[in-house]
Amino acid sequence: MQKTLKRYFPIFVLPTLIAFSFAFIIPFVMGVYLSFCKFKTITNAQFVGLENYIKIFADKDFVNAFGFTLKFSVVSIITINVFAFILALALTRKIKGTNLFRTVFFMPNLIGGIILGYIWQQMINAVLLKYETTLVANPTYGFWGLVILMNWQMIGYMMIIYVAGLQNVPTDLIEAAEIDGATSLQTLFKVKIPMVMPSITICLFLTVSNSFKLFDQNLALTAGAPSKKTAMLALDIYTTFYGRSGFEGVGQAKAVLFFIVVAVIALGQLVLTRRKEVEQ
Repeated sequence: MQKTLKRYFPIFVLPTLIAFSFAFIIPFVMGVYLSFCKFKTITNAQFVGLENYIKIFADKDFVNAFGFTLKFSVVSIITINVFAFILALALTRKIKGTNLFRTVFFMPNLIGGIILGYIWQQMINAVLLKYETTLVANPTYGFWGLVILMNWQMIGYMMIIYVAGLQNVPTDLIEAAEIDGATSLQTLFKVKIPMVMPSITICLFLTVSNSFKLFDQNLALTAGAPSKKTAMLALDIYTTFYGRSGFEGVGQAKAVLFFIVVAVIALGQLVLTRRKEVEQ
């Protein structure tokens, strides 16, 4: 049976490999090449070397977007995972209505980013209107608006992953810790958290990648206002590529650099957290 599977394996893999090549590998390779070109369409691309990459670091909007994205990502990653883990702990204590609470907390993740952005824009502006200001009047309001929106959308999703991890912690270990006189906090930090590290790895990876790649919510909530001070990297790349004539190559170079930054950070996080995982 195994020999038969190995013989026909390439035949079954080929359609998926072809689709993956056309949908991802070929566009990615072309995108990397175009980042070194000046073009308006891919048929008239002119190779210009590192010129596009040099222009990136002379672009104040990109530098501001990078700093804003980094600050937003750090705050969002910490708050989302802390609140999600706290909720998961609360919902694994066999309280009444646990399944209902899990469903309610997870539901925001099912709503599209554009819709969420416009909904929260209206709600936040309704509050700020009492103080005679708006969401886009101050970059600080836009920053915390994005953080609140991201938390509201992602906490329920991360909570479900943490719940699954906590439910898989062997009860024997918890009982042994209690017999040895461990307090609730000691049990949490010495038993539960080490045993839930695989879930923490997944949640950190998802929050890191989603925070850096945030686009829909940023576009709908603030659209970068005021004066592009709340524009994140994905939105800055979009406005450069589609909003500035002759800067298509620069926008493509930003996208390649963006991919490298996110890949390095996400893979680095995976390596670090996997070292902390404990085999059950």
